[in-house]
Amino acid sequence: MSAHTLRNDTGLEAPMTRSAAAFLREQRVVPGGSMRHASWFAPHPPYAARGEGCWIIDLDGRRILDCANNFFSLAHGHAFPPIVAALTDAIAKGTAFGVPMEAEIALAETLRARNPRLEQTRFCNSGTEAVMAAIKGARGVTGRHRIAKFEGCYHGSYDHAEVSLESRPEEWDDAAGNPASIAYAKGTPPAVLADTVVLPYADADRCAAILKREGPSLAAIILDPQASKAGMVPMPAAVIAAVQQACARDGIMLIVDEVVNFRLGFGGVSPLFGLEPDFVTLGKIIGGGLPVGAVSGPAARMAVYNHAAGKPKVALGGTFSANPLTMAAGLASLAHYDEAAVARLNGLGEMLRQRVNAGLAAAGLPGRMAGAGSLFRLHPGARKIEDYRSARPLPAEAEALPRIHAAMLGAGILLTPNCSGALSTPMGEEQVVLIADTLIKATIAEFQA
Repeated sequence: MSAHTLRNDTGLEAPMTRSAAAFLREQRVVPGGSMRHASWFAPHPPYAARGEGCWIIDLDGRRILDCANNFFSLAHGHAFPPIVAALTDAIAKGTAFGVPMEAEIALAETLRARNPRLEQTRFCNSGTEAVMAAIKGARGVTGRHRIAKFEGCYHGSYDHAEVSLESRPEEWDDAAGNPASIAYAKGTPPAVLADTVVLPYADADRCAAILKREGPSLAAIILDPQASKAGMVPMPAAVIAAVQQACARDGIMLIVDEVVNFRLGFGGVSPLFGLEPDFVTLGKIIGGGLPVGAVSGPAARMAVYNHAAGKPKVALGGTFSANPLTMAAGLASLAHYDEAAVARLNGLGEMLRQRVNAGLAAAGLPGRMAGAGSLFRLHPGARKIEDYRSARPLPAEAEALPRIHAAMLGAGILLTPNCSGALSTPMGEEQVVLIADTLIKATIAEFQA
């Protein structure tokens, strides 16, 4: 490959662009040539120069409709004027302090006003950090150390949360026929696998049986009831009931991961599923585009982090936790993501899914678009999608998805690499029709070629 070309998925050499040049430059100083493997795709992603509402303008001047939204964290797209104004005001006063500011009180109060169960909050700097803190908090409350999670569900990069994140079919079940605990990262300590129970996302009876056996040893069960990695389909009500019954019976703490799905309802996703969590982990849209994480819950549970009377059971804090810039951006983000905005965006999401599914059906294609609210994901297969196992692409689908993704990008629309996405408030029906019709066309071209 010459210094002025970059090979793409087809094996052909593409002309050098400014994004390609940036990628080659970054490869020299960053492993893999990108800071995040989850958002990387061949031959390389476009490099952003700036953002305007729901659009990215890349280094080559292309306008790209952004449905990735920094992995669903931008409810208002890019450079949202109220957030820019809030940050401009905040940054002139200082970027970080070793003492509290009123902005952290205001954002915590905003969360409580949206959902009374979020009675108290501790802020941190990422969803991963929030999940780690919630698991530690559950251990501090219960005095136990084991946790349970659902197969194929993503909860950040903490060792225990990564267990069975991307297990292969030959690894799925243990000798007893239960979901096996499989390491995600090389070098994961065996004790992590022994201390992490894996639950089936869509099998209530099997879930209940596992929890009856393992429940007394568990500190926490963590779940996301509309998990993207598990297909972006809803967790069955019977599974949720089995979990909450086990928590009540055995004194297990329930952690609901709403880092992604808080955007689905004004008060988050837990009320939509009848969940009564001990801790809720938050992130993404509550930071207005800046790094953020949070653990929220009833005051009696959050007391595990209380340091006012001396060393807490579990310490939770950080140098940049609740920094004034994130707090200001988060307040502006949520102020403009009110009940009307949530309903409008969720309605656009439903319009998108219906239009895509109708178009695929009219073309005689078996695929469908799953999702809820403003979130969506394309599944090109014919089978029913109900959990991680059924959502895992078959070999032909795994080959097709990158080509569909590339076709969408070629048409000026950015999805995540697995062809999922999120809508943002600058979008309207015009953008929804564009996304839907382009995706239908790309999928037809792939499967009717």
